Amino acid sequence: MTEPGLLDGKTAIVTGGTRGIGRAIVDRFAAEGANLIVSSRSDDDVTAVADEVRATYGVDAVGVPCDVTNADEIEAMVDATLERFGGIDALVSNAGGSIDDDNLHRIDEEAWDRTVDLNLKSLFLVAREVLPPMVESGGGSIVHMSSVNGLDGIGQIAYSSARSGVLGLSRLIATQYGRHGIRSNVICPGTIETDRRNEKMDDTGESREVAEHEGEWTQRDQWIDQYPAGRFGRPEEVANATLFLASEMSSFVNGTSLVVDGGLTAGLDWSFQQQIFQSDEPPTRPSKR
Repeated sequence: MTEPGLLDGKTAIVTGGTRGIGRAIVDRFAAEGANLIVSSRSDDDVTAVADEVRATYGVDAVGVPCDVTNADEIEAMVDATLERFGGIDALVSNAGGSIDDDNLHRIDEEAWDRTVDLNLKSLFLVAREVLPPMVESGGGSIVHMSSVNGLDGIGQIAYSSARSGVLGLSRLIATQYGRHGIRSNVICPGTIETDRRNEKMDDTGESREVAEHEGEWTQRDQWIDQYPAGRFGRPEEVANATLFLASEMSSFVNGTSLVVDGGLTAGLDWSFQQQIFQSDEPPTRPSKR
């Protein structure tokens, strides 16, 4: 007899669900028995992903195109979910990205507005539409996708500011709706290996050892060197964390953030500390007295 999945019979909406982290979340939730609304702006993409999910995992999946900055399209997406499944148990607000962002003295107001709309206002709009049916059915889990950029002073101004705002939005949802059975939490990923991320990096394909020897580190080498884990994350690692927050495994977790960053925000990795102290010796245990 097959063990029931962690989301067996549950209904989840995943925005930005056709590629990268969002697609990994869709697959992970489907593997755990969830029925899914797969959302992104492309009609063709959401249809193709939903078809593949149904065929692979045997769950019900529907592709619903939706621009999460458009309140009318969000309302239509939620209506389609309720009509198909009768309720919403989990929402993963994953859609986001940087649009013509820059440092403060170079970004114009229009680019600021577009980036903040996509990365903060959209999460507000989707949550506002999803909360009433969740409350009516006795509760649910909302997982907001933020970033390590929202925790530390890194990244470009509009994206990082918006991702920081997600933390406050999520906490307020937790405090205002927790008594209605709503849990609201945040995932803060570090750099994750996706096709889109790799497109943005200058990667010559040289190994780190060769690049270091020749004094020609790529942008990718330099970025990875910030991570104590020595690598970028994988989409499925973020999906696993999201499953935890969406399922009953985290039934007493509310109003917090889960950082999935390979140690980036913990501090300098050991290789940096060795450079600082000018020592190649590995750490050893102190002798017993």
